[in-house]
Amino acid sequence: MSPKKTILPPKDWKDTLTLLEKMRESRNAPVDSLGCERLADKSLSPKIFRFQTLVSLMLSSQTKDAITAEAFHKLNEHCLMEYKTPLKPSSVIKMSEEEIDNCISKVGFHKRKAKYLKDTSELLCQKYDEDIPDTIGELTSLPGVGPKMAYITMQVAWKQNLGIGVDVHVHRISNRLKWVSGTKTPEDTRKELQDWLPMEYWRDINPLLVGFGQQICLPRNPLCGQCLLRDSCPSSSYKHKKV
Repeated sequence: MSPKKTILPPKDWKDTLTLLEKMRESRNAPVDSLGCERLADKSLSPKIFRFQTLVSLMLSSQTKDAITAEAFHKLNEHCLMEYKTPLKPSSVIKMSEEEIDNCISKVGFHKRKAKYLKDTSELLCQKYDEDIPDTIGELTSLPGVGPKMAYITMQVAWKQNLGIGVDVHVHRISNRLKWVSGTKTPEDTRKELQDWLPMEYWRDINPLLVGFGQQICLPRNPLCGQCLLRDSCPSSSYKHKKV
């Protein structure tokens, strides 16, 4: 059996991380107020909180945080009004896919997600007593649940730090910083990051880079001139003005 591949940490990664944290001190990016960790109702039972956390993540793929939050709250309000219960598996299975779709119609791939939510809720009622699984393997076996969703669900819902949640922002920025070796997929990025980034940073690196990607390191036309990494980032387009 071949030994586990080990990747050397990028040079000065801690200095880079310190500057990223400085740029994110205000915590005023969309992810900070509308991200998936903020949507589930912590005042409800742990089971419902865990399910709502999973739902928020299922809605979030290919969707801006504000739209995800709007869809989540609309779905929850529909459950409260029509079924007199908060958003939980037994209320979702009472809904038709069309009902679900009407609530979440602004999110990306909403019709597909409506089916995923219905099918997942049925499985949770049948196999997990309306709770969600507590392993990565079982979570990713649910309809519409990928690795990013599973790792963040484990962190938020089960308080287990088993891996990094890599979305498009984390994937893009990790490549721009050359923290990974030109990875093609978020899952490849996750594996490379986890090979060198200490586990203590795994949970916080997602909201840190997501917010940075929402405000400065944009997908197109990144604001390199406003970035504290403009002189050290391998992908910086910043040019010093000649005096």
